[in-house]
Amino acid sequence: MAHFAKVLDGVVLKVIVAEEEFFDTFVDDSPGKWIQTSYNTWGNEHSDGGTPLRGNFAGKGFIYDKDNDVFYGPKPHNSWIINTDTWLWEAPIEKPDDDEYYIWNESAYQEDNTTGWEVRE
Repeated sequence: MAHFAKVLDGVVLKVIVAEEEFFDTFVDDSPGKWIQTSYNTWGNEHSDGGTPLRGNFAGKGFIYDKDNDVFYGPKPHNSWIINTDTWLWEAPIEKPDDDEYYIWNESAYQEDNTTGWEVRE
């Protein structure tokens, strides 16, 4: 079995599990195209060391970039940037590397472009 994402205008509408042959007889008159996605692919790496498929496992609301043939999640914050090696969104500044639990504060970042990570208490 494999996973397939229904994509319309570059947005994933749903993901199903099916055999590839299923689409030979399946009648789907709804707009969009079925594109295979891999449950084992995340961050453009295959969890078992195999060949990654299309950047990330697709989910509802994900973006399908036809030019790069990859799936990636919706942009979490306006300031975040897509990493085209992993196809994951990254904050414009690195998260502190310590034992604290941090959350991103977009408003704080927009004020001075130097802070954004805040300790979650």
